[in-house]
Parts: sequence; C-alpha cells; structure tokens
Amino acid sequence: MVQASKSERLPTAAESVSLSALLDPALLQAARAIYRTFYEVHPEEVQRPIGVALDRFSLRGKLIFAAKPILLPRECFVPFNQIEPTGVR
Repeated sequence: MVQASKSERLPTAAESVSLSALLDPALLQAARAIYRTFYEVHPEEVQRPIGVALDRFSLRGKLIFAAKPILLPRECFVPFNQIEPTGVR
C-alpha cells in the first residue's frame, strides 16, 4: 500500500467536485450568463458575489454573497474568479 506524504495530500470530496465543475465549459458558461444577467438588471449593485451555485443537471443557479455557501448534493460552486478572471466588472 502506498501512502501519500503530507505534502502530497489527496483532494477532499468537496475539492474534487469543485475541480470537476470548473473543468466543465457548460457550467462556466451558465455561471457567466447568470452573473451577466444580474449585472445587467442591477448595474448599481456595489457588493460583488463570491460566486454562483449551480445545479449540475439543470444549469439553474443563483449568486452567492455569503462567505461559506451551503450547497445541495446536485449543486456545485463556481467562484467569481472563474467567472470574471480579471476581477473587473
């Protein structure tokens, strides 16, 4: 049996889910569309979301403003830096 050293830790289940979500272009496209719609409807909004919670199957989602999002089993989280890599609106 091979053991991973402390510097080579295995990703947790939550990290694995979020990594697979970030690699799926359909999820990124849906997250960008949700954010773009929000920004078009609320251009005066000062508070920036930390990301988008998306249902992996229906691609419906909502913006998350809280520091620690709580996700349902079918949901994944796309952080804002993946939606807008430059960080500028």
